[in-house]
Amino acid sequence: MRRRTVAWAVAVKDLRVERRARVATLQVLPFAAIVMVLFAFALDSTAVVERVAPGLVWLATLFSMLVLVQRQFAVEAADGALDALRVAGVDPAAVFWGKAIALALQLAVLEVLLLGAAVVLYRTELRLDGVVLLVTTWVAATVALATVGTLYGGLAAGTTGRETLLPLLVFPVVAPVLIGATRAVEAALGTVGTPGDGWPWFGLVAVFAVAFGAGGTLAFGPLIDS
Repeated sequence: MRRRTVAWAVAVKDLRVERRARVATLQVLPFAAIVMVLFAFALDSTAVVERVAPGLVWLATLFSMLVLVQRQFAVEAADGALDALRVAGVDPAAVFWGKAIALALQLAVLEVLLLGAAVVLYRTELRLDGVVLLVTTWVAATVALATVGTLYGGLAAGTTGRETLLPLLVFPVVAPVLIGATRAVEAALGTVGTPGDGWPWFGLVAVFAVAFGAGGTLAFGPLIDS
């Protein structure tokens, strides 16, 4: 089978599992909302909250991503689906991209909802001249987070203590993505600088998205076989 066909089949399978289990709807979304509310109470300053709202959105997304990735690979480990794909000789790169696509779609929806929550809770204002920067950064950061989460989720899936290992692996790697995405969104929303100031930060996020995608394509097979 062609790699693209296998990738879409894996993505559809993961999304169907999620639709039936409703983990994202019943657990991840309320968790992300609670995190956003706690941030607002912890900072306890309207001016500060408005200033750091983009960073809080990305932090809530990162924490939620860990829950989604752990759930995704826990299901695979429980029924031996990942091992079955390996034994069947399915292209690991196609499996990687299928799982990354499913995760990216879930994260994309979550990020839109969290941005809406930021508008309500933090009084964040959307600027028309920053829409293009906002959307492109949203796409690039989502791809970067999804590919990193899938790559390290596969690595941690077969290890003892994977619940604590995954954050230790992911946090240092995605730090540049979070920094770049936060600065770009700040510029897009006008909380710091102008939209023109955010494009170099978008470039940083885009470079990491491409690097993580290429790295995951090459490394996912050896990692899950180790």
